[in-house]
Amino acid sequence: MADLHTIDDALAALLADITPTAAERVALSDAAGRVLADSVTAQLDVPPYTNSAMDGYALRAADAGQRLDISQRIAAGTPATPLAPGSCARIFTGGEIPPGADCVVMQERVEVDGNVAILPGGIPAGDNVRLQGRDVRQGDVLLNAGERLEAAALGHLAGQGITHVLVRCRPRIALLSTGDEVIDPGTPLKPGQLYNSNRPMLTRLLETFGAEVVSQVSVPDNAERTQALLAQAAEDADVVVSTGGVSVGEEDHVKTALTALGELSLWRLAIRPGKPLALGRLPRRGDGQARFIGLPGNPVSGFVGAWLFLRPLMGELLGCPELASLPCITARAGFSTSTGPRQHYMRVSLVFDAQGAEARAFDDQNSSVLSSCIQANALAVIPPHSQLASGQPVQCLWLAG
Repeated sequence: MADLHTIDDALAALLADITPTAAERVALSDAAGRVLADSVTAQLDVPPYTNSAMDGYALRAADAGQRLDISQRIAAGTPATPLAPGSCARIFTGGEIPPGADCVVMQERVEVDGNVAILPGGIPAGDNVRLQGRDVRQGDVLLNAGERLEAAALGHLAGQGITHVLVRCRPRIALLSTGDEVIDPGTPLKPGQLYNSNRPMLTRLLETFGAEVVSQVSVPDNAERTQALLAQAAEDADVVVSTGGVSVGEEDHVKTALTALGELSLWRLAIRPGKPLALGRLPRRGDGQARFIGLPGNPVSGFVGAWLFLRPLMGELLGCPELASLPCITARAGFSTSTGPRQHYMRVSLVFDAQGAEARAFDDQNSSVLSSCIQANALAVIPPHSQLASGQPVQCLWLAG
């Protein structure tokens, strides 16, 4: 099978000469899942002042084990005054440590007699105290360019009082579904027809990978219409993704249309599922090109191809290393298999136990069995011309969005 390309060949062709998308400033409230275009520097210490980690009494560690007057009450948000000698302060979680105090005793360990606290001994300096700048110091890099803004990162930014951030524009995707037999849900099926499962599946995956699907087009089995719709899609998108139409059948017009309009960079891979994959470029009016990925029509091939190719492409376009490659986990195989000349990506479920991770494969690995992808959380990578026995180590790509 010398005419088939490796996955490394495909990724090299797909990711060559990538320029990240432009940047835009968005409100922090709209930035969930977006990718930072520039690093963010801390403008404030976090916490901004030394404060108590719990409800209790603030004192000098040297005064532990004594009876001390309670000289002030400090709630969170209330300014503290210097601690009077021979006294302690009633303090609540988040309250500012008064100057002169260096520890906090939790209230459960303190007896109170009127306005006097009877304190235990042996309290070390720094106990239950959160120092100013413990988390972040002013001038530190808060978040690096290329980081995705998920829950903790959004909280980190909000803790600096930040309201807007500079993020990469979402790559614009035109999603084309080919074939007269593929129809939208809601339309009665006629003999020989099937519902379009690829469109909602790929739309959701692309959105998870940080892209925006700007158009969804059905392409008939007609050479002229295929070419016209491909050209139109390239005008509005950074990436054109098609499903079906890239094999060798008489009604597979996508590869021919791509060659006529632009450039076919690579076709047919030595992988299973997903052999009839096509990569290329489509010209736009004026300057620039749209990248093209032609996925097979079988839904499992589209699912696997999205993780192997669309995700790293979105990672490069967004300048996001987290998306550029899937995390790899070594598991023990809970199945046995053998491969021919193509590298196999098997849908598996990773189950973790005291011995590590076990990869449990779905019985039916046919490329039309989409149900095998519902519970799959990894792809077990089986090299060409291999035999894998149950219990042997196997490399698995973790399907992390």
